[in-house]
Amino acid sequence: MDVTPHLQWHLEDLITPTMPAAEQLAAASLKAAVLEISHAPWPDWFNQWFVYLGPDLSPMQAYELSLRFTNDAEIRSLNALYRHQDRPTDVLAFACLDLETPLILETEEPLELGDIVISVETAARQATQHQHSLSQELVWLASHGLLHLLGWDHPDQAQLDRMLAQQDQLLQQIGFVAMSSGTPSSSSG
Repeated sequence: MDVTPHLQWHLEDLITPTMPAAEQLAAASLKAAVLEISHAPWPDWFNQWFVYLGPDLSPMQAYELSLRFTNDAEIRSLNALYRHQDRPTDVLAFACLDLETPLILETEEPLELGDIVISVETAARQATQHQHSLSQELVWLASHGLLHLLGWDHPDQAQLDRMLAQQDQLLQQIGFVAMSSGTPSSSSG
């Protein structure tokens, strides 16, 4: 199994000269925390998740996806454009595949799954609210986005519970603590 996540960090707008000093300090602290998590073994984590999930979508068992960490302004814009909800959200997933249509793949290229976009600002607020680390929240949101790319959805409570349980399993696969007990549903799409 080979998964290649393309990591992108779009956090330039976290700190602006017109911000009050207290906000600049908080934004600088958040940016430092993000720099720390940017060195995390994201490719290893995604590979472990794929081994655990065992998707059989690519004949060569090779996959690509993009993981973009951004700010509330950018994710709000994407949320408004693609989901018609003019507000920031924690994670968005843009799948390249229509998993209801049979795949006929005869390529030697990795299968492109799509894009996961996570707002670090929203993730930081949620981490504080749920009293766990920013790293834990970002991994939780990345796992949620990945499941969406693989065709999971949560149109009702039963499907949401199933998805959250699967996220718990994914986090445990890479050494994180399960979170779904007490964690509200993600506002992702």
